[in-house]
Amino acid sequence: MTKPDLDSIPLFYRGYVENVKDLDVMEALQQSSKVALTIFRTIPEDMGEYRYAEGKWSIKELLNHMMDAERIFAYRALRFSRNDGTPLPGFEENDYAPNANAQARSVTTLCDEMERLRATTIDLYSTFTPEMLKRDGTANNNRLSVLNLGYVIAGHETHHRKIIVERYLKN
Repeated sequence: MTKPDLDSIPLFYRGYVENVKDLDVMEALQQSSKVALTIFRTIPEDMGEYRYAEGKWSIKELLNHMMDAERIFAYRALRFSRNDGTPLPGFEENDYAPNANAQARSVTTLCDEMERLRATTIDLYSTFTPEMLKRDGTANNNRLSVLNLGYVIAGHETHHRKIIVERYLKN
């Protein structure tokens, strides 16, 4: 069973990992997706554009953000697992969201895509050997291991699922 190395996780990501730290990385990836999709698939289409406050992302934008982040984190894990020592840049999530065209999509299609994306992330992580999981690299001026990135992916999704439940679907 894997465990994240909380001491080596940059503070910015630590809260995400705290959400799933007691699970094996593969369990974390599988469970977070299953729970999230069970909830997200109950969101009515007419709530897709709902924002709980001015200046906040809509539900559809938030779902899309979760996928953008997962793709970036998984790409980092791929690069690091292959011993690519090239430092990788960060990304500005607030620039991505308005350029993702989430409003033109349905909640259903976003959920379907999210399910397929997580399946490919799980496929990728299933190929990593214990040695590959220990490899690390630099992204956004932070050192992260392949293993810890898996926990970041699952924990980031869990973090945003909680926000959707507590702030968007509270009524």
